[in-house]
Amino acid sequence: MPEEPIQDAPSTLRHTLLTALLALVFGFLGAATWSYSGLADNRTRAFLLGNPEMLPQMVAAYEEQEAAGRLAAMGDDVFTAFPGVVLGNPAGNRVLVEFTDYNCPYCEASLKDVKRLVAEDPDLKVVIREWPIFEGSDVASRMALAAGLQGKYAAFHEAMFASGDAAAAARAAGLDMARAEADAASDAVSAEIARNLELARSLGFTGTPAWIAGRKPLGGAVGYDRLKAALASDEAG
Repeated sequence: MPEEPIQDAPSTLRHTLLTALLALVFGFLGAATWSYSGLADNRTRAFLLGNPEMLPQMVAAYEEQEAAGRLAAMGDDVFTAFPGVVLGNPAGNRVLVEFTDYNCPYCEASLKDVKRLVAEDPDLKVVIREWPIFEGSDVASRMALAAGLQGKYAAFHEAMFASGDAAAAARAAGLDMARAEADAASDAVSAEIARNLELARSLGFTGTPAWIAGRKPLGGAVGYDRLKAALASDEAG
């Protein structure tokens, strides 16, 4: 998953993840591990080295657990869309939030998953949070928000991933270009981009795409199945 350019020092992140890994491993092994006085550290190290395939899963589980706690403390602000910047049913009761960047290849690859979810569920509302973290993405994100103000976000969103050019995508979506350029430079659009950055940081997301499926935060191109399952579990709950 591409990382956001502005983050804490890598050493701090590595230390946090290492601490989380050790905590998770100790939890998986159980208290019995500690009954072998003086052997716990060696046993944990051996377990990690012998099962390296578990480490990415454990890191993801830890990050999602932390993000869920932060989301619970945030309220509903993250679920409130910028005017018009939604896919699917704007009045839908099931909500998927996506933090996205037009220069992110994983976001482009996830487009088919979102379209499939929308096609299958007429009650699904997809709130898009424009999060331009790659160089050159700001122009496209601003034009996307301007498209939302004209009620043409979905058309721009798809055209932008297809063409990679904001002006061409705006024309393909049928935007009033003079209005779009003015809106793209507006304080309201600037405030939305800043807000999305703050929301992503508050949730601990480190790159795009990032999601809230129902009430479950997920980082990365997790795929259709995980998004579908998260939305279903939220509905069941």
